[in-house]
Amino acid sequence: MRKEVVLITGANGEIGHGLISYLSEIDKTHILALDVMPIDEELRPKCERFIQGDILDNMLLGRLVAEYEIRAIYHLASILSTKAEYNPETAHKVNVEGTLNLLRLAVEQAGWQGKPVKFLYPSSIAAYGLPSLLIKNEAGKVKEEEWCNPTTMYGCNKLYCEHLGRYYTKHYRQLAAEGTPSGIDFRAIRFPGLISAITTPTGGTSDYGPEMLHHAAMGIPYKCFVRPDTRLPFMAMPDAIKSLLMLENAPRKALTKLVYNVTSFNPSAQEFFEIVIKAFPEARITFEPDIARQGIVDSWPADVNDEAAKNDWGWKPDYGEEKAFKDYLIPAVRARYA
Repeated sequence: MRKEVVLITGANGEIGHGLISYLSEIDKTHILALDVMPIDEELRPKCERFIQGDILDNMLLGRLVAEYEIRAIYHLASILSTKAEYNPETAHKVNVEGTLNLLRLAVEQAGWQGKPVKFLYPSSIAAYGLPSLLIKNEAGKVKEEEWCNPTTMYGCNKLYCEHLGRYYTKHYRQLAAEGTPSGIDFRAIRFPGLISAITTPTGGTSDYGPEMLHHAAMGIPYKCFVRPDTRLPFMAMPDAIKSLLMLENAPRKALTKLVYNVTSFNPSAQEFFEIVIKAFPEARITFEPDIARQGIVDSWPADVNDEAAKNDWGWKPDYGEEKAFKDYLIPAVRARYA
């Protein structure tokens, strides 16, 4: 008899660490973790099984269908925004074709099980694209359907995969005579910049904030690649994990969207700098904007509207700006590098 599991791709990433740690504490949650890199040793005991492999490997994914009953998929694996710009074709292959492979796996699983498979997809504010800094400053809190004109390969990939999820959930093989639904219950969250005290940033264009904090704690000089007045929405990693779990647990009938914004606070880079310097007075941080990366950040909203998530499934962050830094980020980062 196949064991029921939750599949987590990109398990060794920032979100994967928090998600595995939380799910492993819930009774009867068996985690099947997949990552192209070896998983950190502290995560191994928390998983039913870890597989080092590629989401582009269809033979591997086929074996998972045969060996496990996958009730939910947290598809975290992706090539992030900055790295994607250096090799956009590879990013497209991993971010889009890899997602398509996982959607196909979910269809097969739903068919075998005779019940829907939940597909949790972390999207990004990179799916937005505002045409100028003036419009960004005037736009206010941007809603899910507004300004979806991404300027990066990563953003294009994320937006397209949101549409793929919508297609598989609502319109799959709509001309087929039998009209059989896919069995996929796709649910996506557009995350703002995420800040973790446990893992170091890995190539996101919003990572100037977390990088500032981690470099300060390590005593390493940091050149911030955006202007001091740059403003983006952020949230602490525990809230990112909380939002994914809340969305998974929400009744399908309560959801009015397949893609939701969530956010918590939105400091400017200068305000971020001031918080970090207050905690680490010896930190050496300078502002040396990179024109290209600055242009990308300027195309992303200064804030997002997450009213739909609040109304549909009760979203509310635990960590506002003050609590995120005072109670979570600064103590944990200081302890990590002590």
